[in-house]
Amino acid sequence: MTYTPHVLVVDDEKEFANTLAKRLELRNFKTKVAYSGEEALEILTEGLTDMVILDVLMPGLDGCETLVRIKADHPLIPVLMLTGEATVERAITGMKAGALDFLMKPCDIGVIAEKLEAAYKLKCDHEARIRDAEINNIIEKKGW
Repeated sequence: MTYTPHVLVVDDEKEFANTLAKRLELRNFKTKVAYSGEEALEILTEGLTDMVILDVLMPGLDGCETLVRIKADHPLIPVLMLTGEATVERAITGMKAGALDFLMKPCDIGVIAEKLEAAYKLKCDHEARIRDAEINNIIEKKGW
C-alpha cells in the first residue's frame, strides 16, 4: 500500500481551483480546495495536508499573506505559488517568504505534478532527517 500525497489547492477562482484539483486527482494526488486564504488556514489545522498550491491574487487574505501564515504554523509544508499576473517583485517576495516555486497561469498540469512530486520527496526527506536527529538526541540523553 502506498501513501497518496494530499494537496490543498487555494484559489478564489472556483472553476480553476476545482478543475486543477480534479486534474491532480487523475495524477494520484488527493486534493482539497479552499477559495480563500482564511479557508486554507482553517483546512491546514486539520493536519492532513502535505503540500499547497496557492494563488497570489485573492481578495481578503492574499496569497503572500497566506504564505507567511502557512510557513509560520506549518514550516515543513511546501507551497507552490500560482498567478496569472506575475511580477518579479511578487515572485521575489513569495520566494523570500518560503514559496518553493512560483508558476504562471495557465501552467501545464505535467509541470505542476512534477513540481509537487519533487516537493513531496523534499518534504519526506526533511521529515526523515528531523526524526533521525530526534532519535539520535534521545540515544545521547539515555547514554545508549
